[in-house]
Amino acid sequence: MFPPLNFPVAQLKINRSAVWDILQKKYVKLTPEEWVRQHTIHFLVHQKGYSKNLMQSEFTVTYNNLRKRCDIVIFNNQLKPIIIVECKAPKIKLSEDTFFQIAKYYATLQAPLLVLTNGIQHIYAVIGQNNKTIQYLSEMPSSDDFELLIS
Repeated sequence: MFPPLNFPVAQLKINRSAVWDILQKKYVKLTPEEWVRQHTIHFLVHQKGYSKNLMQSEFTVTYNNLRKRCDIVIFNNQLKPIIIVECKAPKIKLSEDTFFQIAKYYATLQAPLLVLTNGIQHIYAVIGQNNKTIQYLSEMPSSDDFELLIS
């Protein structure tokens, strides 16, 4: 139905044309983008150790007076955004245009780590808080390594 992704196998609960979202605690329509989002959520929780209690999907932000929704936002214990994840369907090529979308969310949330994925390719970018530099990472840091990465 959907292509295999560049993630470890996820134990998704699929019911006809819907998939169980462990963050929203409900079935959501299974689209190619949702296929990527749910695999990403499971990867972040089960492989990288991020708490699903500090993670929200479809998080609303306002940018230039427009309401937009981030695919996934991860918060620290003080509820400050630390990671923004933008998921695309597997057939969507990751490009400067797709990265610009996540940059808009960064302008509002100021999360230091941006993740862009289509399930096949993943881009991990750390934004320097003082000098606004971008450092690209070869892999997603675990929750244990995150604080060391941004300090």
